[in-house]
Amino acid sequence: MSQHDESLGPEGYNADAVEAWIRENVPALTPPLRWTRLQGGHSNLTYQLDDANGRQAVIRRPPQGDLLPKAHDMGREWSLISCLGPTPVPVPEAMGFCESPDVTGAWFYIMGLINGNPLYTAEDTETLVPQGQRRKLGISFIDTLAKLHDVDPDAVGLGELGKKENYVGRQLKTWYRSWNASIEGAKYDDPRAHELQRFFLENTPDQGPARVVHGDYGLHNCLVGPDCTIAAVVDWEISTLGDPLADLAYALNPFPDPTDAEPVLPESATAPTGFPTRTELADHYAKVSGRDLSQLDFYIGFNRWKTAAILHGVYARYCEGKKSSEDVDLDEMRERITRSLELAGEAVNRLTR
Repeated sequence: MSQHDESLGPEGYNADAVEAWIRENVPALTPPLRWTRLQGGHSNLTYQLDDANGRQAVIRRPPQGDLLPKAHDMGREWSLISCLGPTPVPVPEAMGFCESPDVTGAWFYIMGLINGNPLYTAEDTETLVPQGQRRKLGISFIDTLAKLHDVDPDAVGLGELGKKENYVGRQLKTWYRSWNASIEGAKYDDPRAHELQRFFLENTPDQGPARVVHGDYGLHNCLVGPDCTIAAVVDWEISTLGDPLADLAYALNPFPDPTDAEPVLPESATAPTGFPTRTELADHYAKVSGRDLSQLDFYIGFNRWKTAAILHGVYARYCEGKKSSEDVDLDEMRERITRSLELAGEAVNRLTR
């Protein structure tokens, strides 16, 4: 990927036009602005803005070039942070949204800057979160998810965010279609992918009232504040309405537990010692949310199966040469697909014992 020369101005933005728009539409900021590129954020073009009075904010727009219709949905992210702002869910302040591509070629939005950092790797955790604070962080992480799942989407203006019924069924259909479409390219199939899909379809628990589900809730999409609690949840672009227990199981999967046959990957942000176990985190969620987690293993298995399907699709694109596989260990990726199906099977076995 070619590096953008920042001396030419911020990538993807007409800085003069954006600053003129801000002057008219975002009273909290006073141009001229200093623009600083921020990393992360799913390739969205994200910059820190420092205004003439020292006020700081963040601006985000999609990457340049042709995009899939639902990818990098700025309008969705904007509606989530603006509607969740008044709730107990910590999100950045919603400051301004521009849906005229005339200003800089794409929709963009501006939000408050949060003093916090995402955790992508074990090294991030070791640098930013002392061992004695990791338990507190784990509990804050679950408390924050429980607060999100406590929000009534209709009451805050998010009732139209997605379909309210059959979230798991729709996901099973989508990712099973993906698995089958990728078999030829991957030159790889596994009977467990089909058996598990049938099991999940036939045994889906009754879904309670639909709630906002983040879809990718993890320490990589949270900003951890200096006090080692969750200062804000970010990257809402794939969130929708659905079953909160599917969201919970996804969030729990990276955390280690004594029942695991193998430890989490050593480079994972949750690998360093000091975090609560996955079982403790699940128990804490049950306590603060009041939800029945007797079927949690269904959702853990479903998420592991979905991970296998996602990886299978990526693996197929590498095998077909649609993505450059330079520096990619394809054997290791294939092993991760198999491992995800094994973990899904283990969860199902715990359910049916």
